[in-house]
Amino acid sequence: MGILDKIFGSSEASEEGAMPWHEITKTADLDVIVDRSSTKTQLIFKHSTRCGISKMVLGRFKKAYQLSPNEADLYYLDLISHRGISMDIAKQFEVVHESPQLLIIKDGVAVAHESHGAINNLVLEDYI
Repeated sequence: MGILDKIFGSSEASEEGAMPWHEITKTADLDVIVDRSSTKTQLIFKHSTRCGISKMVLGRFKKAYQLSPNEADLYYLDLISHRGISMDIAKQFEVVHESPQLLIIKDGVAVAHESHGAINNLVLEDYI
C-alpha cells in the first residue's frame, strides 16, 4: 500500500469508502486526461498537503463523492510535490492556479472549475 493509498484510500474502487484516485505525477499524465476526456468526464483535484483548508475541503469532497468509475475518472495532484505540474494544469486548461481546486475536463477543456469551499457546490452529475 503506497502513501497515497494510506491517506486517501486505495485506487481500487471496489473497497468500501475508497476513492478511485489516479495520481498525477508527471506532465504527460495531462495528455492522458485530455485524450480520455473525449469519451468520459475527467476530474482533477489539486490538493495542498500543508493546508488545513485544503484538507477540510478534501474531506468534504470525499464524503460527498458518489460517481462511479464508469461515469468519470478522478485524478489527484499533490501540488506541494508537483508544483510544476499544477502550473502546467493552469496553463493548459486556462484557469488560475488555486488550492484546493477541482477541474472538470470534457473534450480537452475545463468546462468548470472551483476552489476552496465552492468545490463542494459543484454538481458533478451535471457534467457526466
